[in-house]
Amino acid sequence: MEKAVVPPEKKQYQEIGDDLRTQIIDGHYPVGSRLPPERNIAETYGVSRTIVREALLMLELQGTVDIRQGSGVYVMRIPEEHENEEERFLNSDVGPFEILQARQLLESNIAAFAAKMATRADIDNLRRIIEQEQRAIAADDHSQDNNKMFHLVLAGATQNQMLLATVESVWHHMDSSPLWQQFNVHIASRAYRLKWLGDRQTILAALRRRDVMGAWQAMFQHLENVKKSLLELSDEDAPDFDGYLFESVPLFQGKLV
Repeated sequence: MEKAVVPPEKKQYQEIGDDLRTQIIDGHYPVGSRLPPERNIAETYGVSRTIVREALLMLELQGTVDIRQGSGVYVMRIPEEHENEEERFLNSDVGPFEILQARQLLESNIAAFAAKMATRADIDNLRRIIEQEQRAIAADDHSQDNNKMFHLVLAGATQNQMLLATVESVWHHMDSSPLWQQFNVHIASRAYRLKWLGDRQTILAALRRRDVMGAWQAMFQHLENVKKSLLELSDEDAPDFDGYLFESVPLFQGKLV
């Protein structure tokens, strides 16, 4: 006798997104209306704003709402009651904050190891990527992903092919994740690119000094800055946060010898 196929358990942000979508379908929020502020939604469901943020991004990805920075979240269309294909696809997607937590744990330690292992050629390559991004920002050129290139070259600077392959796998997942790409649209402005450029310059400076702990801290802080920026985009009604679903976990305690 064949076993019944059990569908994957939905994550909290998916459950909340589905519930909000049902309310829109039922007429609680007509087209053009504004959803309650994130703080109110978080209090209603008893969850953090991070979960609410991912739920709203899921709806934005479906074309149901439009997230407008500094204004709110507006209903763009009434979805069909059953949009099974999209729902199955989204249920398999990993949320942006889950990805960033994994990257903090992985890439911070990679940066620390690279501070010991990087060759002069590695340092020069990282410097050239930063200079290339400076020119691209000045020209408003988005044709090359210098951010991704920097992180991959940094992973390669460990001289460990398994670490490089792992980072490549993480970036491949981000590149193929519609939810992550939808999130990334909101932090692709010139101001944010300049901010990330400054973070990478700090990382490179630590590598030049062979500063293991400094490199770890610089990478950890860079990814922390990304997370905070993503949260700030939707926290227009209050400066404080409820905390993270996937919290920052600084595990580095010792020194590489």
